[in-house]
Amino acid sequence: MDHRAFTTLIDYLEKVPAIRKPISFGDNDGHWWLKFSLNIDHKLAWNVVQEFGHVINYLSLNERLPTVFYPVSPPPYMNGGPFDFLSWVIETKDKDFKPGTLMKWLEGRLPRPVDDLEQWGEE
Repeated sequence: MDHRAFTTLIDYLEKVPAIRKPISFGDNDGHWWLKFSLNIDHKLAWNVVQEFGHVINYLSLNERLPTVFYPVSPPPYMNGGPFDFLSWVIETKDKDFKPGTLMKWLEGRLPRPVDDLEQWGEE
C-alpha cells in the first residue's frame, strides 16, 4: 500500500490530544498497522484510550470494524520504567479496509474538532 494511503489518518491522529509524534506505519500485503505513543501525563490520555478502544475495537455488536487497538511493550524490567516504552497499535487484517476509512469512522465518533480540548469534556 502506498504511504499516501496513510496521510489523512495520520494527519487526523496527530491532532488527537495526548498522541505523540511520530506515528509509524506499515503494510504487509494490505494488512496495515499504525504505532504511536501517548503522553500519559496529558489529562486526556486515558480518555483517548477509552474512545479508541470503543470505536476501533467494539463500536457495537452489529458495527464492529475490522480493526484492533492494543498496547505493546518490551518487558518492563528492560525499559527503565512502567511507561517509558509503552506504545499503542492499530491494525487490520482486512485488505479492503483502508486507513482513510478508519479516519472517517473516528472523525464521526470522536469529539469535534478533535483537537479542541473543551469538546472532550472533563475526565
